[in-house]
Amino acid sequence: MEGEFYHVFNRGNNKRPIFNKYFDLNRFLLSIQHFNNTDPIGSIYENLFRNKELGGSTSKLDIKSEKLVDIVAYCLNPNHFHFILKQVSINGIQKFMHRLGTGYTMYFNEKYKNSGSLFQGRYKAIHVNSNEYLLHLSAYINLNFEAHYRSESTRKSNLSQSSWEEYTSNKKDSDGLCNKNIILSQFKNMEDYKQFAKDSLEIIKQRKDLQELVLEDIS
Repeated sequence: MEGEFYHVFNRGNNKRPIFNKYFDLNRFLLSIQHFNNTDPIGSIYENLFRNKELGGSTSKLDIKSEKLVDIVAYCLNPNHFHFILKQVSINGIQKFMHRLGTGYTMYFNEKYKNSGSLFQGRYKAIHVNSNEYLLHLSAYINLNFEAHYRSESTRKSNLSQSSWEEYTSNKKDSDGLCNKNIILSQFKNMEDYKQFAKDSLEIIKQRKDLQELVLEDIS
């Protein structure tokens, strides 16, 4: 439903890795941006080269059309991912996730000479039915790496990334993937949110709530 928030997640088929190298992780991040638009889409590479010819970046696309979804928060782990998405167009989440899953699978299978499904079936989408749930879920997803890895170096070596960096920087929403103002506008400042997020994650871990740590982080 338009205007509603959803927790969207999936994992690799049979728990297989979906990122083998940092290039894969960066390709997935670029795909998130590329496929989140209402207009017909073409090749990522063709659009990047076209962007470069017009004086733009080769790491960020200049997309003029309307979005399918607002990305509120995300985390990417070696064999699974989480999003908080706000649906802003009709069937926006369905269209976005189909494009993202199909496009990235084609890239991954061609690069690694695989065939078949990369992801374990259709993505899961859980309606976020309260603002309190939205805030705590943002903390869980933004700090998801702390639920998995004890140190920054371990996180990096395990090919993980989240929107925490966007939330803790002074970059504008237009410079990142997320509409972080949906969350941050409810706090006095960035530091206030950072403390809330860290406190929230500890409570979630201790109580093992938030859908039982999101089904033990999708197992």
